[in-house]
Amino acid sequence: MEFQAMVARKTDSGIALARETVGDDFLGPGEVTIKVHFTSANYKDGLAITPGGGVVREYPIIPGIDLTGEVFASDNPEFAPGDLVVAHGYDIGVAHNGGFGEYARVPADWVVKLDGLTPREAAALGTAGFTAAMSVQALLDNRITPDSGPVLVTGATGGVGSVAVDILAGLGFEVIASTGKLGATELLTALGAASVIGRLPGEGEKLRPLGKAQWAAAVDSVGGTSLAHILSTVKYGGAVAVSGLTGGTDLPTTVMPFILRGVSLLGVDSAHFPIKPRRELWARLAKDLKPQHLSLLENYAPITEAEAVLHSILEGNHSGRTVLGVAGEF
Repeated sequence: MEFQAMVARKTDSGIALARETVGDDFLGPGEVTIKVHFTSANYKDGLAITPGGGVVREYPIIPGIDLTGEVFASDNPEFAPGDLVVAHGYDIGVAHNGGFGEYARVPADWVVKLDGLTPREAAALGTAGFTAAMSVQALLDNRITPDSGPVLVTGATGGVGSVAVDILAGLGFEVIASTGKLGATELLTALGAASVIGRLPGEGEKLRPLGKAQWAAAVDSVGGTSLAHILSTVKYGGAVAVSGLTGGTDLPTTVMPFILRGVSLLGVDSAHFPIKPRRELWARLAKDLKPQHLSLLENYAPITEAEAVLHSILEGNHSGRTVLGVAGEF
């Protein structure tokens, strides 16, 4: 079988992403072959086409860390041709050919059946939306409720942040959206944010071991100095779910928020999240955790424009979620 794919290859000048006709050898191992309808654009996909990005183990590769579509063939009794599915995380798009092609083959225990979500909705959520849901669930598991007080969301126009704002607002939380793109205030308000503020800490604001307690909890996809500031301003018994590092990997904080206010720092990683709770959380994303305004977050582009979209994400010029159409778009 031959099919079309966007393939990333190393060149003398860097990494090139180009359309190619490829064969079965690009499908790789696995029990479930999926006809890909949609994938999405993620920061990690941008790193996959960046020299020194540090996420891809070996080139050439078909990027795309998430994919949705229908089962084309299956050697596993759990899945049958025609089943609508989503697959993301694990090695997809970094060490195992991913969603930027018309077909993908993956192990059955990486695959989730869709129930209550269309493949396009699942792609609009994608890895970022699933990470947002994991972050919200981590706060709920830490006994954070709407009665606890306001919840801060940083990087609020990004994939994780924007979906988190939508989910939290739908659950009845007072959401404070923090962003460097104050021009997106109207969008964030439409998603349910009670108020929109700039990046944290504010300009000229000093980092303190403990600052004024303001938030019951936070969903942070920025890290770095921003995370240090948030930890110092979370209320007693609060929690911060952290999943990103666009603000850097250093964390210039002290133990004081943890031992004097009982703050919990909750690390969130969707890549290796076990399949059973993964399937359970996807089921909830079709029900009580489903964002109410997903259409407001979604941008669309054909897969052949993936490179331009990914560079926009890497340069910080992207908001919301971009669905990349695969089926019929080559």
